Amino acid sequence: AGGTPMEVNTIAISDGVTMGTEGMKASLVSREVIADSIELVARGHMFDAIVILAACDKTLPASAMALIRLDIPGFVLYGGSIYPGRFHNRDVTIVDVFEGVGANSAGRMTDEDLSILEHAACPGSGACGGQFTANTMAGALETLGLSPVGMASVPQDDPRKEKIGFRAGEVIMDQLRQGLLPSQILTRPAFENMIASACATGGSTNIVLHSLAMAREAGIDLTIDDFNAISERTPVIADLMPGGQYTAVDVYNAGGIELITKRLIEGGVVDGSQLTPTGQTLTEATAHAEPTEGQKVVYTVEAPLKPTGGLVILKGNLAPEG
Repeated sequence: AGGTPMEVNTIAISDGVTMGTEGMKASLVSREVIADSIELVARGHMFDAIVILAACDKTLPASAMALIRLDIPGFVLYGGSIYPGRFHNRDVTIVDVFEGVGANSAGRMTDEDLSILEHAACPGSGACGGQFTANTMAGALETLGLSPVGMASVPQDDPRKEKIGFRAGEVIMDQLRQGLLPSQILTRPAFENMIASACATGGSTNIVLHSLAMAREAGIDLTIDDFNAISERTPVIADLMPGGQYTAVDVYNAGGIELITKRLIEGGVVDGSQLTPTGQTLTEATAHAEPTEGQKVVYTVEAPLKPTGGLVILKGNLAPEG
């Protein structure tokens, strides 16, 4: 595509490994270390542009935070979701294993079944398959404008992933030639789009702490009190695990994250005039999205799965500030 690439690495903490252990105390701290390390190398080597490949847990928000600080042409490229496993004729993810451990402890699942489930739940590479932190953030970053539309939905082991990587190289060089910077993309409406994406998919509550951190880096006035208002006007239009039936791979097969975004734009929930890394608006970038015939994963704003979003900020004597 005309550029001279330089590959660098950073660290990562896997919540899937540290879950339920002292190691989880390192998880959120790692977000700051990852962001700092990306920023440090990019500044030190004076990169003209950057593509940040990220996947699980804190790597996605950390990548976005680093990109915002650097304010050079660039975007976050999601590694992609894992395919679901199969257990007793149904799709399962890593969370089914967590629940299986509890069921086994309570005497509701045999040791043999738990072992079969553990061996089946993660059949390949990729981020956890439900609408957990990774897939929530990946979709939200597309809607925010820090990831190219149509790339995040493709599973990690999908044959099309190689083409996505090649296309990413073309996009970053085009973005560099345009001189399009994150600071030109990141507006208050763009952050509202990001939150709406998470609300509409029943996404991870981690979107709250990550979007607040990203907004702070971008100098955007966003507070925890904004989430209830956005969630209240955003219906749930995707039936996704852990609260629903389907996985991220099912979203891809149904029409992709871009289909969800397009329907949110059509329903007046998302501002389609906001920019994406290609220079197109969200409306332009999602215009091609069409539902796969017979799909049951993505609903419409007019006939949603639930009338209001999946996020509610609670306040009380235990958490007076929410």
